[in-house]
Amino acid sequence: MTDSTARRPAALQERSRRSQEDILRAGYALLEEGGADALTVAAVAERAGMAVGSIYRRFGDKEGLLLTIQHAFTESLLAEIAERTSVERLRILRDPVVVVAEAVGALIDAFQSHEALLRVFLLLGTRHAAVREEGSRVSVEGNRRFAEALEHVPVAHQDRAAALDFAFRLVYATTAHRVTQGEFLESDRPLPWSALRSHLQTAVISYLFSAPRDH
Repeated sequence: MTDSTARRPAALQERSRRSQEDILRAGYALLEEGGADALTVAAVAERAGMAVGSIYRRFGDKEGLLLTIQHAFTESLLAEIAERTSVERLRILRDPVVVVAEAVGALIDAFQSHEALLRVFLLLGTRHAAVREEGSRVSVEGNRRFAEALEHVPVAHQDRAAALDFAFRLVYATTAHRVTQGEFLESDRPLPWSALRSHLQTAVISYLFSAPRDH
């Protein structure tokens, strides 16, 4: 086998990888600009500079394309949250209160940073079973990683796992609501992302470190 023959598969793989990245970028942009209805095979092909047939050969149809884009996005989001809340990084902070604040803030910052795409997938998940299933999968995994990031933090609850689960649910539900419904659905009082972040940090810290009352 000559050197040129050996290099050919690697070059093809690199070209395929770049094409995949072009398609994903095109899909992200279309979804952010116009929502789910803007994502068509023709529109992605045009934005990515590819033939329509190439898109169909890769993904089969629009649904296959959509789910591939969603999966790539959610995996990237998970990786971003994991990096921000790595156990190694949080252990350096030492103070348990600061650790919890950092973990909560990391979740909220990730949601805010990707607000437009998250809105599309969260809303689409209410009427598209496969999109909802992928969203649930990545949310449950995010919950697990949140608990893992706080594994060295003492909490004032006998059922530690349940307490961390509730803390994650509180942050997730509130932030997902903000992403899908905006700032003023339930109140006309301004609550920008920075204030929402601070209040949620305070709420979770108070919940985790305050002993529950007996009922």
